[in-house]
Amino acid sequence: MKETHGVPQDDILLEVSKIDKIFPGVHALKSVDFELKRGEVHSIMGENGAGKSTLIKCITGVYGADGGVIKFKGREIHPESPLHAISIGISSVYQEVNLCPNISVAENIFAGRQPMKGPFVDWKTLEERAGNALERFDINIDVRRSLDSYPIAIQQMVAIARALDISAQVLILDEPTSSLDKQEVAKLFEIVRKLRDDGMGIIFITHFLDQVYQISDRITVLRNGELVGTYSTEDLPKIDLVTKMVGKDFDDLANVSRVRTETPRDVIIELEEVSAYQSVENVSLELRRGEVLGFAGLLGSGRTETANLMFGIDHNSSGVIKLKGATVRLASPKDAILRRIAFCPEDRKRDGVIGELSVRENIVLALQARLGIFKFKSLKQQYELADKYIKLLGIATPDADKKLGDLSGGNQQKVILARWLATEPEVMLLDEPTRGIDVGAKAEIMKLTLDMCGEGMAIAFISSELDEVVRMSNRVIVMRDRAKIGEISEDGLDQENILKAIAGGIAV
Repeated sequence: MKETHGVPQDDILLEVSKIDKIFPGVHALKSVDFELKRGEVHSIMGENGAGKSTLIKCITGVYGADGGVIKFKGREIHPESPLHAISIGISSVYQEVNLCPNISVAENIFAGRQPMKGPFVDWKTLEERAGNALERFDINIDVRRSLDSYPIAIQQMVAIARALDISAQVLILDEPTSSLDKQEVAKLFEIVRKLRDDGMGIIFITHFLDQVYQISDRITVLRNGELVGTYSTEDLPKIDLVTKMVGKDFDDLANVSRVRTETPRDVIIELEEVSAYQSVENVSLELRRGEVLGFAGLLGSGRTETANLMFGIDHNSSGVIKLKGATVRLASPKDAILRRIAFCPEDRKRDGVIGELSVRENIVLALQARLGIFKFKSLKQQYELADKYIKLLGIATPDADKKLGDLSGGNQQKVILARWLATEPEVMLLDEPTRGIDVGAKAEIMKLTLDMCGEGMAIAFISSELDEVVRMSNRVIVMRDRAKIGEISEDGLDQENILKAIAGGIAV
């Protein structure tokens, strides 16, 4: 019997060889190999941008691969759509529920496969079978009601029930537990183990590290679109997994180092046992004037969600947020801006850059929002402000009227920083401020951040690059599975201690 990577060929359900996928300006997958056996749960792990979702979308026909081969049960396949993949025997459930919210639960489960009586749908049988499909999850609901009348967690279980009812031999679960509570996760895993024991091959993607070790037989790690390796779960300690996911890429930022804090500074923002539904749980922290508070953790650990709470994007369901000692309710980002809090978001292109507007218009945006429409900055004042920050931050643009979308990623990030500096904030929340920019621009952004800190600004610094977090931060909050699980002071601040904390090696 032929062997592939030590696995009998007859046991391989799905084999991906040398897959490439290229988008404009991005090589998303670079000659990636992957295989899924019968009767195994195989997790794909990697940070944001590692290529996990792209690989899954190539397998399920959402994207066409630009190179490489996909085989199912030894035969080459070319999935043209998710529906085509289902017909082959590959079913998938995504984090974003891809069902029809305005039709019934029963119709969603059996869409395209309704039991018929002659030319008519057999509604009684349809509803009975839908109820039976959900019983395995211990869910007892009225399947005649529309899907959107139920919470997201129920909708997610309906999507999983539909996927399981289809006679698939490969089941892909992409972040299936993000909307589920602990009991629902336990029930899902019980079903997944049964399916595995029945011979189904299951691909599992999650950002919850503990869940990977609860359910997985093997783990494949991707980083920056490349295969790092495939490992038996029992042979891969958590700290080794985290190290392989994060990597230790070389950079030349040796001259950038944190501002030392010799004496305690005033607390600007304080979180006391703050929780938010499907976001974070019982997070407590202090952000002080003139310091950089780093946030470390894997994708989905709660880093961004904590920043969203401090900027009024999300709202706490319990606990207290204090600003300079006074309890506050940050009802919206505008409320945060009025309280002199600034936020550079994780996804610059989606949430920060308005590419069709000029550099000038982008810079004055947040300040004008704080002033209101009745205190409009004159065109002369706008140009003066834009020119000031173009010079101060060294933004490479011929003039303030250049479209922001025409600038490089590093210069776009500088414009976003300028936008918030124009509001004269006391707090700056920086979420992945150096992602996707070259080393030179990265060094400039980090030096600007430390300059702001030196002038007394309180800065929260979130980055998936541990070198940056260590270099920049006075203290580091370590997060995992939506909770704070450690805080590392300046004296013990190094990559090894952060990795140990992420993997569960130290306690708060």
